[in-house]
Amino acid sequence: MRLPRAVTLPALYPRRALVVGSVLALAVGPVALAPAPDPTPAPATATPAGDRGTQVYLERCASCHGVRGQGSQQGPSLVGVGPASVDFQLSTGRMPVSREVSQARRREPVFSAGDISALVDHVASFGGGGPRIPRVALGDVVSGREVFAANCAPCHGAAGSGAVLTNGWSAPPLYEASPTQIAEAVRVGPGLMPAFPGQVLTDRQVDDLTSYVRRLRTERLDPGGNPLGRLGPLAEGLLAWLAVLVLLVAGVRWLGRRAAE
Repeated sequence: MRLPRAVTLPALYPRRALVVGSVLALAVGPVALAPAPDPTPAPATATPAGDRGTQVYLERCASCHGVRGQGSQQGPSLVGVGPASVDFQLSTGRMPVSREVSQARRREPVFSAGDISALVDHVASFGGGGPRIPRVALGDVVSGREVFAANCAPCHGAAGSGAVLTNGWSAPPLYEASPTQIAEAVRVGPGLMPAFPGQVLTDRQVDDLTSYVRRLRTERLDPGGNPLGRLGPLAEGLLAWLAVLVLLVAGVRWLGRRAAE
């Protein structure tokens, strides 16, 4: 007789199925049940600094400077420029630029401090050395003034307020530069500015120069002399002329009275 398909062997032979099941359980051993999946998503892992630098570079820099920093018609090579140059350009907001310009101006940085550090490390992986980011210490202002007068004042002005150069270039004012940015510019020489390696200016001289440039900002805010409301030499000159005019009028009137007598 043919059995219906819906009828199973355990249903026909319950005792035999129970015995077979017990033997299999003893042979295989205890079976661990798989835990239910945790509905809570796993926390996202942080992107390593090197990967972040690669990502930002490919998105914002590679179109002009090349995937490996080899340069192109839109941007110069970055191989061998050094960490100080990259940090200076990015921290002063001079890079990146939306269009080709003869001289990039200082502005607010486009990238965060973390992205700048990651980009510095990524560009350094292209090789070639280059100046490192300097460590600036407090220096001697008097010595720094001598260094500034000999090497910086001809372009940036005696007060560090900047000046116009040739072919549309200009030496920018120095008041907003941080100590690290000042030292980086000295070592790198951005734009038309010459670089001053350690053989020309020692680290101690750079520290002195940095301290003096930072003092220029204070002197700009406080021009010195009789404060007169902190208006500076212009107000003092106007008051001096008023005093001279009063004395002249008084002298003329006195001479007129003497002549009448």
